[in-house]
Amino acid sequence: MWKEFKAFALKGNVLDLAIGVIIGGAFGKIVTSLVNDMLMPLFGILMGGIDFKDLIFQYGETKLLYGAFLQTVIDFFIISFSIFLFVKGLNRFKRKEEEPKPEAPPEPSKEEALLAEIRDLLKQQRQTGA
Repeated sequence: MWKEFKAFALKGNVLDLAIGVIIGGAFGKIVTSLVNDMLMPLFGILMGGIDFKDLIFQYGETKLLYGAFLQTVIDFFIISFSIFLFVKGLNRFKRKEEEPKPEAPPEPSKEEALLAEIRDLLKQQRQTGA
């Protein structure tokens, strides 16, 4: 069982997935920082100095933190769009890499060459009127 697990864990797809998850987590932190520390304060300034973290609806003791939710939604859209652009670029790169180079047409067989020669001779005879 250990050998099977080891073979499975060391396959390229599993390692690629693990690397993707690690990079995705780090990328998520970067985007979260971008949203929380850069974009949301700019949106707040543009909207008259509103801090989205402070947007709260309170009913009695219950607090509805819809400002934090808005930040999370914007965070999601930025991450999704960034991943979309990355995958789109990667697919374009792969497509260029996979495109087969046009092959030279195969040389005609002896029969085809002979038939082409006969065709050309017949054309010449018709043109000269002989």
